[in-house]
Amino acid sequence: MTWTLPRIAPPRSNTTGSRKLGRRARAADLYVGSYHRACRRAADALRPDRLLILSARYGLLDLDDVIDPYDTPHGAAAAITAEALLKQATVRGIVLLDPVVALGGARHAGLVRTIWPHARTPLAGTRGMGEQMARLAVLRKGHEQQLM
Repeated sequence: MTWTLPRIAPPRSNTTGSRKLGRRARAADLYVGSYHRACRRAADALRPDRLLILSARYGLLDLDDVIDPYDTPHGAAAAITAEALLKQATVRGIVLLDPVVALGGARHAGLVRTIWPHARTPLAGTRGMGEQMARLAVLRKGHEQQLM
């Protein structure tokens, strides 16, 4: 089983990953920024058995979970902690999954690896949003070509 956790960028000014709808919505629809869309396209191309979103505020989300918009960066008082994330993963029965793929930057991947130290992190080593977007495009196109 492959479980893919596309990154939700922590809200920061002038970043493409932090854009959200201004109203309550399904997690699949709430995040409208180009970074999240690129992560979702790459994740979808991997054809995971299950795709979860890792929210800085709410933690693990199924695509159909309905949530309110938020402005909570990783590390803030209201942000998800490794302890809370472990509890969520335990309740969902997914702590022992392998493989797990986490699409996101260093803070996101670090949080994922507190639960899944073996998680694959294809964006590791990138030096910013531009390199991450380029790598996501390569991931998407590479897997799309394999499916043809």
